[in-house]
Formats: sequence, C-alpha cells, structure tokens
Amino acid sequence: MARPRQFDEKDAVASATQLFWRRGYHATSVRDLGDKLRLTPSSLYRTFTDKHTLFLRALDHYRATESAAARQRLDVSERPVREVLREWMLWLVTCPSDGESGHGCFVVNTATELGTTDETVRQRTEAAFEVTRQALRSALTEGRDRGELPAGPDIDDAVELLFTTVLGLQVRERAGHDLKRLTSAVDLAIRSLGPASADPA
Repeated sequence: MARPRQFDEKDAVASATQLFWRRGYHATSVRDLGDKLRLTPSSLYRTFTDKHTLFLRALDHYRATESAAARQRLDVSERPVREVLREWMLWLVTCPSDGESGHGCFVVNTATELGTTDETVRQRTEAAFEVTRQALRSALTEGRDRGELPAGPDIDDAVELLFTTVLGLQVRERAGHDLKRLTSAVDLAIRSLGPASADPA
C-alpha cells in the first residue's frame, strides 16, 4: 500500500478526523489509519510523525470547521435570540456534519476520553469550549440588550447553564436517546432564560 502519487494532506487529515470521531483515540490503531488514508505505516509516520500528532491535527481540523459553523448558527443579529438558541441546540443533536447520528461531538468525546490525562489535548478542548461559551455570551447579551431577555439573570450563569445542557445533550445523542426527550430538555433550557424584559414576570 504505497503512498498515492496525488496525496492530499488536508484530505487525509479530514479522513482521519472522521475515523477518530467515530472510534476515539485509543480504539483507532495506526493500521486503521493506514487503511483509511491508504498509507503504509512508514508513509504515515513520515507524513504525520505519529498517531498522536495526527490526532491533534484532526482535532484542530474539527474545531476549525465546527466552531465556525456554531458561530454562524449563533448569530442573532437578525433573528430572535430564543429561536436561534433553540435551533442551534437541536442542530447539535440532529445534524452531525458527517450525516450519521450517534457520534456525539468530537471535542466532547475527546475531553471525556483524554482530557484529564493529556495536557495538550485538554488545552485544545478547553479552547474549543471557550469559543462556544463566548458565542453564547454574545448571543445572550445581544438578546438582553434588545429586550428579548430579562435584565436580571447573570449572563455568565445563563451561559454555563446552556453550555452544560449542550454537553449533556451531545452525550445523550451519542447514547441513542430519544430525540423527543432531548427536544424537551432544550425547550426547558430555553424557558429557563425567563420572559422578555417587557413581559410580566
């Protein structure tokens, strides 16, 4: 299995991302990667140094593509904040980028598998989580400034509530839980934000 003449390193990283996402780091062997990327072990090591380095590149690739999509979906500049938040949370558990359900989020999966034992991985997953928190904070702040959310609750507390809900939803999606129950949890989380500032308490 020689290295292809028209080898595209970016495509290889994207393919490796799908494999690591489905199986996790430990369950993906160098042989699995070689079969997926059509590389001999020597070619794989020559191109990517080792499995861990390729995994980090796969994680960075996922973060770049998924984080960009999340930021776009959390743009509340022209739509009601609750509507945007609800659609975003449901998108996370119904529309994986590879078109297959049951994979959860690659970052969440990685954080639970390696986040306490691999500092380099932990830094990357925490950075990805912070991107999500910042996007939520921006959406909630704009919603409050427009009077769509009450002025009282602390924005950072609301961010942590929604962020924790999202992580739980993604774990449950991976476990194959019923979408109706996940949707109920999403709706309850949105209701917890409170009435619009002009609405009666």
